[in-house]
Amino acid sequence: MNSKDYIALEEQYGAHNYHPLDVVLVRGEGVWVYDVDGNRYLDCLSAYSAVNQGHIHPKILSALQNQAARLTLTSRAFRNDQLPLLCKELFDLTGYEMSLLMNSGAEAVETAIKLSRKWAYQVKKIPDNQAEIITCAGNFHGRTVTTISFSTEPAYRNDFGPFTPGFITVPYGDSGAITKSITPNTAAVLLEPIQGEAGVILPPSGYLSQIRKICTDSNVLFIADEIQTGLGRTGKLFACDHEQVHPDIMIIGKALAGGFYPVSAVIADCPLMELFHPGEHGSTFGGNPLGAAVARAALRVLVEENMIENASEMGEYFLDQLLEINSPHIKEVRGKGLLIGIELKTNAGGARRFCEALQHAGILAKETHQNVIRLAPPLIIDRPTLDWALPRIREVLLMQ
Repeated sequence: MNSKDYIALEEQYGAHNYHPLDVVLVRGEGVWVYDVDGNRYLDCLSAYSAVNQGHIHPKILSALQNQAARLTLTSRAFRNDQLPLLCKELFDLTGYEMSLLMNSGAEAVETAIKLSRKWAYQVKKIPDNQAEIITCAGNFHGRTVTTISFSTEPAYRNDFGPFTPGFITVPYGDSGAITKSITPNTAAVLLEPIQGEAGVILPPSGYLSQIRKICTDSNVLFIADEIQTGLGRTGKLFACDHEQVHPDIMIIGKALAGGFYPVSAVIADCPLMELFHPGEHGSTFGGNPLGAAVARAALRVLVEENMIENASEMGEYFLDQLLEINSPHIKEVRGKGLLIGIELKTNAGGARRFCEALQHAGILAKETHQNVIRLAPPLIIDRPTLDWALPRIREVLLMQ
């Protein structure tokens, strides 16, 4: 079977809830992926940061294989020997005292929302069912009914109501708007340190520090969704670290398991996390021994192989080189670490055609919000590989 055969089968039998590029991948290694027709591509999406450590990292693969041969799932009805070690290692790495493991990023966001509401009623003493959470326009926190309830993207919301109440939306990057929106019923502020899905939108310098102070002064929780930006993507362990900001609740996922397994987590200190009691929240697969073993290996290689530092160094070089491309189509190039967005002018014909041209040049990237090309290769990328990619990116951006 060739690519056309696989695409035809998927179009006929698979739900059309994505609009992928027409490339059928069959194998990955490091920063490279290969399609069923034998073509090689540089992966500049990294599965939306889930593959920060590179495709099929041998040490993570070994951890997966070893654990899969021993024990894969117990449910949380019983204990296993991997979850406690992962929780301790998350504390050692992040400083947060406790972890609650889930599977998908959206589940972790839902977990953080439930935790902040529990705190609002139990600790802040907000009247029952009156807690509010402030969110930001342009956000992407998942596609569950609750998370789309505070989305501002019509495609995520249309025909999916009624929506979950209790959310206030303010402009992203405007700390004053958050201050004005806080009431006695405000439980938390939930935001992404960099809005990835919105087009790699960076807030003004000092914004995160301002939010931290506002939340502290107002007795409001600060929740950072670092599912895409965390675990090295921006050249720091967390994007919040660029401003030395410590949110009350941190949401992580994607790269937490290096692309081998869905693992996410909410991490916070004991006074918050201990508000959860048995039976109030959970997941059959959350914290399972296979996922925990994989996550432990994924965290270990991230640190031991200096991937975070490499993301900082290579990201700076990549961004500098992209900024030198004098294309009539480019409106702005922006980013931090190895999370970079190239915003195109409205008359450029949309980012999709540029991503298709990049595919033909051997580079896989994906458009977001129609006019932005997002570039986010694995954190193991080196300068020779970037130097291979840059002329190809430049040629595509200069096309008619």
